[in-house]
Amino acid sequence: MENVDAMNLDGKQEEPKVNYLTNGWSIKSWLLTKDHKRIAIMYLISVSVFFFIGGLYAATIRLELLTPATDLVESGTYNTVFTQHGVIMIFLFLIPSIPAILGNFLIPLMIGAKDLAFPRINLLSLYIYWIAGALILFALMQGGVDTGWTFYTPYSTTFSNSYVTIVGLGVFINGFSSILTGLNFIVTTHTMRAPGMTWFRLPLFVWAHYATSLVMILGTPVIAITVLLLAIERTTGTGIFDPALGGDPILFQHLFWFYSHPAVYIMILPGMGVISELISSFSRKKIFGYEFIAFSSIAIAVFGFLVWGHHMFVSGQSIYAGLVFSFLTMVVAVPSAIKMFNWTATLFRGSIRFDTPMLYALGFMGLFLIGGLTGLFLGSIGLTVHLTDTYFIVAHFHYVMVGGQVIAYLGGIHFWWSKMTGKDYSEFWGKISAMLVFVGFNLTFFPQFILGYQGMPRRYASYPEEFQVLNVFSTAGASVLGLGMVLPVIYLTHSLIWGKKAEDNPWMLSGLEWRTSSPPPTLNFDEMPTVTWEAYEFGEESGLDLEEARKRSEVSPTL
Repeated sequence: MENVDAMNLDGKQEEPKVNYLTNGWSIKSWLLTKDHKRIAIMYLISVSVFFFIGGLYAATIRLELLTPATDLVESGTYNTVFTQHGVIMIFLFLIPSIPAILGNFLIPLMIGAKDLAFPRINLLSLYIYWIAGALILFALMQGGVDTGWTFYTPYSTTFSNSYVTIVGLGVFINGFSSILTGLNFIVTTHTMRAPGMTWFRLPLFVWAHYATSLVMILGTPVIAITVLLLAIERTTGTGIFDPALGGDPILFQHLFWFYSHPAVYIMILPGMGVISELISSFSRKKIFGYEFIAFSSIAIAVFGFLVWGHHMFVSGQSIYAGLVFSFLTMVVAVPSAIKMFNWTATLFRGSIRFDTPMLYALGFMGLFLIGGLTGLFLGSIGLTVHLTDTYFIVAHFHYVMVGGQVIAYLGGIHFWWSKMTGKDYSEFWGKISAMLVFVGFNLTFFPQFILGYQGMPRRYASYPEEFQVLNVFSTAGASVLGLGMVLPVIYLTHSLIWGKKAEDNPWMLSGLEWRTSSPPPTLNFDEMPTVTWEAYEFGEESGLDLEEARKRSEVSPTL
C-alpha cells in the first residue's frame, strides 16, 4: 500500500511534519532550547558518557581482583579507582538518569502539558550538571580521590592528599541540579495537568517522580551542607569532624547518611515508576491496586528519611538507637513489598507479551527482590556486625542499584525509544541484550554474597587465595554484563540512522504520551488533550483485541 500519510489528495508529496528534533538544526538551537524533550536528549548523551567512564573504572576493579595479588594497579591507585567509580556512578549517573532523561521527556507528555512549569530553570539544571561533571572529571585527570565515595572523616579532611575539595565542590554544585529538577516536577504536576487529569488518573510513573522530587528537595540540601562543612574543615583547619581538632566524625556519618539513604530512593523510586508502566502495558491489564502503589511511593519517600542509622550499627551509636533503626528498616520494606505483590497480581492471568522492555521488567522484579531481602539481613543488628564492610554490602547495593535502577532505566529507554526518536530498534538484539545483562549481572554479583559472608572485606586490592575462584566467576560475569550494556549503544545508535519509522502508538496503549506523534512536536500536542473517562481496564482474558483497546482510550477523540 502506498504511504498515504505522506501524500495529499492531489498525489503530491507533502512536507514532513516538524517535530522537536527537526525544529532547528544548529548547535545554538539546542544549547539555548527551552524544550523539555531536547533537554532530556542532551541529558541522555551526557549521562551515557559518564556511565561509560564509570564502567571503565568498574572493569579495572574486576581485572585487578582476578588474582589475589596487586598486579595490575597499586593499592593507592586501587583506592582512587573504586572511589571514582562510586562518585561518577552515583552522583552523575544513578541519581540523574531516570528523572533527568525519562522524567524530563515524559512527564509533560503524560499529563497533557506543553512543557515543564519552568523551562529556563530546566535548562539551568542541565548546565549545572555539566559544571559539576566537569569539576569531577578535572579532579579525575589530576589524580582523582582516594577516600571512598562516602568521604568518611577524618580521612577525607586530614589524611588524604587527593582532590577531595574539588570533587566535593562538584557534588555540592550537582545538588542544585537535583533540587531544580525536583521543584520543576512538583510544580508541573500540581499546576499543568490537562483538563480531566485528576490525581488518581495520573500514571504511576508520575506518582513515582513526584515522591522522588520530595526527597530531592528535602534531602539534597543536607548533603550539600555536609560537603561544604567538609571542605571548610579541610581548607581552614576548623574542627568540625576531625577529633584531633575537637570535631566529631560520627556527626559526619549522621549528616551523610541522612541524605544518602533517601538518595537510594531517589535512584530506585523512578525505576519503580517505570516498572509499573511496563508491567501493566505488557500484561494488557490495568495495574492491580493503583492507589496502593501510588501511596506506597509516598510512603517510601517519607520512611526513607527515618532509617539512616542502619548504616551506623558498628559506628558507636546508642544500642537503643540501633534497635529503633533496625525496626524502621523492616517497616520501610513494606511499601516496596506492596509494589512487588501488586506487580505480581497484575501479571496473573494477563495476556503477557515478552518484548524487550518486558524482559527488563521481569529481570527487575527478580533482582530487586534479592536486593530488598538482603537489605533486611543488613537491618538485623546481630548479623550486620558480621557483614559490615564486606562484599555482602557490595552485592546488596548493586542488586538494588544495578539490578533495580539500571535495569529499569534500560527497560524505560527501550519502551519509549520510538516515542523519543521516531525510530524502531532491533527487537532481536534487544532481547539478546536483556538476557546477557540478566545472566551477566547474576554471575557478577551473586558470588559476592558468598565472598562477603565468608569474610572478604571490600575496598582491598589483594585478598587470600581461597577467595580467588569466586572472584574469577565475578570477573567473568562482569565481561558478560559489559557486553550486554554495550549492545544497546550499538543497535539503538544504528536505529537512529537505519531504523524503521516508528508508529505513533506501537504498543497500542491509551496514555497521553502515545496520543501524539513519534517524535512529538515541539509543543507536544497539536490540540490540547482532554481526559474524558477512566483509562481502559485491559481485560484479563488472553487474546485481547488490541485495536478495540485503542478505541477505548481514556482520551477524548478530539485529540
